Amino acid sequence: MHGALICGRRFQTFNVVDDINCEALSVEIDLNIPAQRIVRVLDRIIANRGCPLKMRMDNGLELVSLALAQWAEEHGVIQEFIKPGNPTQNAFIERFNRTYGTEILDFYLFKTLNEAREITERWLMEYNNERPQNP
Repeated sequence: MHGALICGRRFQTFNVVDDINCEALSVEIDLNIPAQRIVRVLDRIIANRGCPLKMRMDNGLELVSLALAQWAEEHGVIQEFIKPGNPTQNAFIERFNRTYGTEILDFYLFKTLNEAREITERWLMEYNNERPQNP
């Protein structure tokens, strides 16, 4: 996903959702999120939660990278890519993205990336702990 700061500078988000229980595991925010950064995020997640059997994702450049493919192979994780233009194959993350976009990215005017990260972190706590998720 993408958002913008008040100054007009655009930033990216890398969102990870567990589609079994609909829990948002991470929203990484930065100006650029290359494949090596995604690998670090995934390493942090599996250190806390264990390794998934499979990851379903779209065909973004950073997600079809050699670095991520090597990471998945090393961890025995199956990579499942949705068909381009068919977001319904990844419905849980699309639902999460719509909610996050509406309630955070479209609602706030961010001065800094740190402000976007702090607001997102508070929102994630509410999303995961105070809202019923229906898988």
